[in-house]
Amino acid sequence: MTMEFQSYQAIKDWKDQHISKKQTDTYSLNTFHDVIMKNVFKLALKLLDMGAPPCPFSWFITGSGGRFEQGLISDQDHGIVYERNDDIANEFFKALGEEISFGLNIVGYPYCEGNVMSSNSKWRKPLELWKIQLFDWMDEGSFKNIRNLQIFFDARLLIGDEILLNSLKNVIFKYRTEHPALIRRLMENVSHVKNAIGPLGQIIVEEKGIHAGAVDLKYAAFLPYVNAIRLLAIKDGISHTSTLDRLNQLMNLNGNYYEVLSGCKNNFLRLLELRLTLFNQSDSYDDIHYLKINKLTREEKKELKQILKEGKKLHQYVNAIIEKGC
Repeated sequence: MTMEFQSYQAIKDWKDQHISKKQTDTYSLNTFHDVIMKNVFKLALKLLDMGAPPCPFSWFITGSGGRFEQGLISDQDHGIVYERNDDIANEFFKALGEEISFGLNIVGYPYCEGNVMSSNSKWRKPLELWKIQLFDWMDEGSFKNIRNLQIFFDARLLIGDEILLNSLKNVIFKYRTEHPALIRRLMENVSHVKNAIGPLGQIIVEEKGIHAGAVDLKYAAFLPYVNAIRLLAIKDGISHTSTLDRLNQLMNLNGNYYEVLSGCKNNFLRLLELRLTLFNQSDSYDDIHYLKINKLTREEKKELKQILKEGKKLHQYVNAIIEKGC
Protein backbone atom coordinates (compact mmCIF):
# COMPACT_ATOMS: atom_id res chain seq x y z
CA MET A 1 0.00 0.00 0.00
CA THR A 2 1.43 3.36 -1.06
CA MET A 3 -0.09 6.79 -0.64
CA GLU A 4 0.55 10.22 -2.07
CA PHE A 5 2.85 12.07 0.33
CA GLN A 6 4.36 15.44 -0.54
CA SER A 7 7.20 15.45 2.01
CA TYR A 8 9.23 13.13 4.22
CA GLN A 9 7.87 14.96 7.24
CA ALA A 10 4.35 14.04 6.15
CA ILE A 11 5.36 10.37 6.01
CA LYS A 12 6.93 10.67 9.48
CA ASP A 13 3.79 12.25 10.90
CA TRP A 14 1.63 9.48 9.43
CA LYS A 15 4.04 6.83 10.72
CA ASP A 16 4.09 8.27 14.24
CA GLN A 17 0.30 8.48 14.25
CA HIS A 18 -0.29 4.85 13.28
CA ILE A 19 2.68 2.74 14.43
CA SER A 20 1.39 2.12 17.95
CA LYS A 21 -1.61 0.34 16.42
CA LYS A 22 0.75 -2.12 14.73
CA GLN A 23 2.42 -3.24 17.96
CA THR A 24 0.11 -6.23 18.34
CA ASP A 25 2.48 -8.65 16.60
CA THR A 26 5.78 -8.68 14.71
CA TYR A 27 4.14 -9.47 11.35
CA SER A 28 1.83 -6.44 11.49
CA LEU A 29 4.65 -4.18 12.65
CA ASN A 30 7.06 -5.25 9.91
CA THR A 31 4.39 -5.04 7.23
CA PHE A 32 3.83 -1.47 8.41
CA HIS A 33 7.58 -0.70 8.25
CA ASP A 34 7.59 -2.02 4.67
CA VAL A 35 4.74 0.34 3.75
CA ILE A 36 6.60 3.32 5.21
CA MET A 37 9.87 2.51 3.45
CA LYS A 38 8.16 1.93 0.11
CA ASN A 39 6.55 5.34 0.42
CA VAL A 40 9.95 6.90 1.13
CA PHE A 41 11.30 5.25 -2.02
CA LYS A 42 8.33 6.48 -4.07
CA LEU A 43 8.73 10.04 -2.81
CA ALA A 44 12.52 10.00 -3.31
CA LEU A 45 11.98 9.04 -6.94
CA LYS A 46 9.43 11.83 -7.35
CA LEU A 47 11.57 14.52 -5.70
CA LEU A 48 14.62 13.66 -7.79
CA ASP A 49 12.58 14.31 -10.95
CA MET A 50 14.94 12.16 -13.02
CA GLY A 51 12.29 10.05 -14.66
CA ALA A 52 11.90 6.29 -14.43
CA PRO A 53 14.88 4.08 -13.49
CA PRO A 54 16.99 3.47 -16.61
CA CYS A 55 17.17 -0.30 -16.12
CA PRO A 56 15.86 -3.14 -13.94
CA PHE A 57 17.00 -2.93 -10.30
CA SER A 58 16.44 -4.40 -6.84
CA TRP A 59 16.16 -2.16 -3.80
CA PHE A 60 16.59 -4.43 -0.81
CA ILE A 61 16.68 -4.10 2.95
CA THR A 62 18.81 -6.22 5.24
CA GLY A 63 19.46 -6.48 8.97
CA SER A 64 16.36 -6.96 11.12
CA GLY A 65 14.23 -5.49 8.33
CA GLY A 66 15.51 -8.05 5.85
CA ARG A 67 14.65 -10.77 8.36
CA PHE A 68 11.18 -9.23 8.96
CA GLU A 69 12.12 -8.82 12.63
CA GLN A 70 12.19 -5.06 13.20
CA GLY A 71 11.02 -3.64 16.48
CA LEU A 72 9.26 -0.33 16.93
CA ILE A 73 12.48 1.55 16.23
CA SER A 74 15.07 0.47 13.67
CA ASP A 75 18.00 2.01 11.88
CA GLN A 76 18.68 1.81 8.14
CA ASP A 77 20.09 -1.28 6.41
CA HIS A 78 19.57 -1.33 2.64
CA GLY A 79 21.23 -1.49 -0.75
CA ILE A 80 20.65 -1.47 -4.52
CA VAL A 81 21.69 -3.79 -7.32
CA TYR A 82 20.94 -2.69 -10.90
CA GLU A 83 21.36 -4.31 -14.28
CA ARG A 84 23.41 -1.86 -16.37
CA ASN A 85 26.92 -0.59 -15.71
CA ASP A 86 27.12 2.74 -17.52
CA ASP A 87 27.29 6.42 -16.61
CA ILE A 88 23.55 6.99 -16.91
CA ALA A 89 22.63 4.10 -14.60
CA ASN A 90 25.46 4.79 -12.15
CA GLU A 91 24.54 8.47 -11.78
CA PHE A 92 20.82 7.73 -11.48
CA PHE A 93 21.15 5.15 -8.72
CA LYS A 94 23.78 7.18 -6.88
CA ALA A 95 21.35 10.08 -6.64
CA LEU A 96 18.49 7.76 -5.73
CA GLY A 97 20.49 5.93 -3.06
CA GLU A 98 21.52 9.17 -1.41
CA GLU A 99 17.97 10.54 -1.49
CA ILE A 100 16.49 7.36 -0.02
CA SER A 101 18.95 7.42 2.89
CA PHE A 102 18.23 11.10 3.50
CA GLY A 103 14.48 10.52 3.44
CA LEU A 104 14.53 7.48 5.70
CA ASN A 105 16.50 9.41 8.31
CA ILE A 106 13.89 12.18 8.37
CA VAL A 107 11.06 9.66 8.61
CA GLY A 108 12.61 8.06 11.69
CA TYR A 109 15.06 5.39 10.56
CA PRO A 110 18.47 6.66 11.75
CA TYR A 111 21.52 6.43 9.51
CA CYS A 112 23.30 3.09 9.87
CA GLU A 113 26.50 3.46 11.89
CA GLY A 114 28.08 0.74 9.75
CA ASN A 115 27.07 2.65 6.59
CA VAL A 116 25.03 -0.24 5.19
CA MET A 117 22.94 2.07 3.03
CA SER A 118 22.22 2.72 -0.64
CA SER A 119 24.08 6.02 -0.30
CA ASN A 120 27.29 4.00 0.13
CA SER A 121 28.78 2.74 -3.13
CA LYS A 122 29.73 -0.53 -1.42
CA TRP A 123 26.02 -1.30 -1.08
CA ARG A 124 24.95 0.24 -4.42
CA LYS A 125 26.41 -1.40 -7.51
CA PRO A 126 25.57 -2.78 -10.95
CA LEU A 127 25.04 -6.54 -11.02
CA GLU A 128 28.44 -7.43 -12.49
CA LEU A 129 30.30 -5.38 -9.87
CA TRP A 130 28.17 -6.80 -7.06
CA LYS A 131 29.22 -10.31 -8.14
CA ILE A 132 32.87 -9.29 -8.13
CA GLN A 133 32.47 -7.78 -4.67
CA LEU A 134 30.85 -10.94 -3.29
CA PHE A 135 33.71 -13.05 -4.64
CA ASP A 136 36.20 -10.62 -3.11
CA TRP A 137 34.47 -10.86 0.27
CA MET A 138 34.47 -14.66 0.17
CA ASP A 139 38.00 -15.06 -1.22
CA GLU A 140 39.63 -12.54 1.09
CA GLY A 141 37.73 -13.79 4.11
CA SER A 142 38.62 -11.04 6.60
CA PHE A 143 36.38 -10.59 9.63
CA LYS A 144 34.89 -7.41 8.14
CA ASN A 145 34.20 -8.92 4.71
CA ILE A 146 32.68 -12.10 6.11
CA ARG A 147 30.51 -9.91 8.31
CA ASN A 148 29.40 -7.97 5.21
CA LEU A 149 28.57 -11.28 3.54
CA GLN A 150 26.33 -12.31 6.44
CA ILE A 151 24.62 -8.91 6.37
CA PHE A 152 24.00 -9.27 2.64
CA PHE A 153 22.58 -12.77 3.03
CA ASP A 154 19.68 -11.31 5.05
CA ALA A 155 18.73 -9.03 2.13
CA ARG A 156 15.04 -9.00 1.22
CA LEU A 157 13.54 -7.28 -1.83
CA LEU A 158 11.31 -4.27 -1.20
CA ILE A 159 11.01 -2.76 -4.67
CA GLY A 160 12.19 -3.91 -8.08
CA ASP A 161 13.24 -7.13 -9.79
CA GLU A 162 13.82 -10.06 -7.42
CA ILE A 163 15.76 -11.96 -10.09
CA LEU A 164 18.74 -9.62 -9.65
CA LEU A 165 18.89 -10.13 -5.89
CA ASN A 166 18.42 -13.89 -6.18
CA SER A 167 21.21 -14.15 -8.73
CA LEU A 168 23.58 -12.65 -6.16
CA LYS A 169 22.50 -15.07 -3.45
CA ASN A 170 23.07 -17.93 -5.90
CA VAL A 171 26.67 -16.74 -6.19
CA ILE A 172 27.06 -17.40 -2.45
CA PHE A 173 25.40 -20.83 -2.63
CA LYS A 174 27.56 -21.92 -5.58
CA TYR A 175 30.74 -20.70 -3.91
CA ARG A 176 29.76 -22.43 -0.66
CA THR A 177 29.38 -25.74 -2.54
CA GLU A 178 32.77 -25.38 -4.20
CA HIS A 179 34.56 -24.03 -1.10
CA PRO A 180 33.43 -25.93 2.03
CA ALA A 181 35.77 -23.87 4.20
CA LEU A 182 33.52 -20.82 3.73
CA ILE A 183 30.93 -22.04 6.22
CA ARG A 184 33.63 -22.43 8.87
CA ARG A 185 34.81 -18.86 8.29
CA LEU A 186 31.21 -17.73 8.66
CA MET A 187 30.96 -19.62 11.95
CA GLU A 188 34.19 -18.10 13.25
CA ASN A 189 32.81 -14.65 12.45
CA VAL A 190 29.94 -15.10 14.91
CA SER A 191 31.66 -17.45 17.36
CA HIS A 192 31.46 -15.07 20.31
CA VAL A 193 28.20 -15.30 22.24
CA LYS A 194 27.74 -12.71 24.96
CA ASN A 195 27.66 -14.42 28.34
CA ALA A 196 24.18 -13.81 29.71
CA ILE A 197 23.84 -16.30 32.60
CA GLY A 198 26.14 -16.18 35.63
CA PRO A 199 27.58 -19.15 37.60
CA LEU A 200 24.72 -18.94 40.11
CA GLY A 201 22.09 -18.93 37.37
CA GLN A 202 21.48 -15.20 37.50
CA ILE A 203 20.92 -13.03 34.42
CA ILE A 204 24.06 -10.96 33.85
CA VAL A 205 23.24 -7.27 33.49
CA GLU A 206 25.20 -4.15 32.63
CA GLU A 207 26.99 -2.89 35.74
CA LYS A 208 27.72 0.71 34.75
CA GLY A 209 26.39 3.56 32.67
CA ILE A 210 22.90 4.47 31.60
CA HIS A 211 22.03 0.80 30.99
CA ALA A 212 23.08 -0.42 34.45
CA GLY A 213 20.74 -3.17 35.60
CA ALA A 214 19.68 -4.03 32.05
CA VAL A 215 20.41 -6.99 29.78
CA ASP A 216 21.36 -6.37 26.15
CA LEU A 217 18.68 -8.40 24.37
CA LYS A 218 20.19 -7.88 20.92
CA TYR A 219 23.55 -9.49 21.68
CA ALA A 220 22.60 -11.81 24.53
CA ALA A 221 19.32 -13.14 23.17
CA PHE A 222 18.48 -12.34 19.54
CA LEU A 223 21.83 -12.75 17.81
CA PRO A 224 22.66 -16.26 19.09
CA TYR A 225 19.44 -17.48 17.43
CA VAL A 226 19.70 -15.29 14.32
CA ASN A 227 23.36 -16.08 13.61
CA ALA A 228 23.09 -19.83 14.21
CA ILE A 229 19.99 -20.26 12.04
CA ARG A 230 21.50 -18.10 9.27
CA LEU A 231 24.54 -20.40 9.18
CA LEU A 232 22.37 -23.49 8.78
CA ALA A 233 20.40 -21.72 6.04
CA ILE A 234 23.58 -20.92 4.09
CA LYS A 235 24.90 -24.43 4.65
CA ASP A 236 21.69 -26.05 3.38
CA GLY A 237 20.95 -23.63 0.52
CA ILE A 238 17.89 -21.94 2.02
CA SER A 239 17.24 -18.48 0.60
CA HIS A 240 14.49 -17.36 3.02
CA THR A 241 15.52 -14.37 5.11
CA SER A 242 13.20 -14.55 8.13
CA THR A 243 14.64 -16.53 11.05
CA LEU A 244 11.24 -18.18 11.54
CA ASP A 245 10.94 -19.10 7.86
CA ARG A 246 14.48 -20.46 7.94
CA LEU A 247 13.60 -22.57 10.99
CA ASN A 248 10.53 -24.00 9.26
CA GLN A 249 12.47 -24.80 6.09
CA LEU A 250 15.32 -26.41 8.02
CA MET A 251 12.94 -28.62 10.03
CA ASN A 252 11.19 -29.71 6.84
CA LEU A 253 14.49 -30.38 5.11
CA ASN A 254 16.22 -32.36 7.81
CA GLY A 255 14.40 -34.44 10.40
CA ASN A 256 17.54 -34.55 12.55
CA TYR A 257 17.11 -30.84 13.19
CA TYR A 258 13.52 -31.08 14.37
CA GLU A 259 13.93 -31.82 18.07
CA VAL A 260 16.41 -28.99 18.64
CA LEU A 261 14.94 -26.42 16.27
CA SER A 262 11.29 -26.80 17.25
CA GLY A 263 12.13 -25.63 20.77
CA CYS A 264 14.26 -22.82 19.35
CA LYS A 265 11.35 -21.69 17.19
CA ASN A 266 9.11 -21.39 20.25
CA ASN A 267 11.84 -19.48 22.11
CA PHE A 268 12.36 -17.07 19.24
CA LEU A 269 8.63 -16.45 18.85
CA ARG A 270 8.43 -15.65 22.55
CA LEU A 271 11.46 -13.38 22.30
CA LEU A 272 9.75 -11.38 19.55
CA GLU A 273 6.62 -11.13 21.70
CA LEU A 274 8.57 -10.00 24.75
CA ARG A 275 10.26 -7.26 22.77
CA LEU A 276 6.92 -5.86 21.64
CA THR A 277 5.32 -5.98 25.07
CA LEU A 278 8.26 -4.82 27.19
CA PHE A 279 9.47 -1.88 25.12
CA ASN A 280 7.46 1.22 24.35
CA GLN A 281 7.55 3.80 21.61
CA SER A 282 9.37 6.42 23.71
CA ASP A 283 12.57 4.37 23.68
CA SER A 284 15.33 5.72 21.45
CA TYR A 285 17.19 3.48 19.00
CA ASP A 286 20.21 3.43 21.32
CA ASP A 287 18.08 2.21 24.23
CA ILE A 288 15.69 -0.14 22.48
CA HIS A 289 17.84 -3.28 22.90
CA TYR A 290 18.30 -2.95 26.66
CA LEU A 291 15.78 -4.50 29.01
CA LYS A 292 15.67 -3.51 32.68
CA ILE A 293 15.44 -6.71 34.69
CA ASN A 294 13.43 -5.02 37.41
CA LYS A 295 10.62 -4.57 34.85
CA LEU A 296 10.12 -8.33 34.71
CA THR A 297 7.91 -10.52 36.82
CA ARG A 298 9.40 -13.63 38.41
CA GLU A 299 7.83 -15.75 35.68
CA GLU A 300 9.22 -13.50 32.92
CA LYS A 301 12.71 -13.70 34.44
CA LYS A 302 12.49 -17.49 34.48
CA GLU A 303 11.31 -17.51 30.88
CA LEU A 304 14.08 -15.14 29.76
CA LYS A 305 16.74 -17.28 31.48
CA GLN A 306 15.52 -20.31 29.54
CA ILE A 307 15.61 -18.40 26.25
CA LEU A 308 19.16 -17.19 26.95
CA LYS A 309 20.40 -20.66 27.89
CA GLU A 310 18.81 -22.32 24.87
CA GLY A 311 20.25 -19.67 22.54
CA LYS A 312 23.76 -20.50 23.66
CA LYS A 313 23.06 -24.25 23.34
CA LEU A 314 21.78 -23.68 19.78
CA HIS A 315 24.97 -21.84 18.91
CA GLN A 316 27.05 -24.74 20.26
CA TYR A 317 24.89 -27.25 18.38
CA VAL A 318 25.36 -25.49 15.04
CA ASN A 319 29.08 -25.08 15.68
CA ALA A 320 29.37 -28.85 16.25
CA ILE A 321 27.50 -29.60 13.02
CA ILE A 322 29.79 -27.32 11.01
CA GLU A 323 32.94 -28.68 12.65
CA LYS A 324 31.89 -32.21 11.72
CA GLY A 325 31.19 -31.10 8.16
CA CYS A 326 27.70 -32.60 8.28
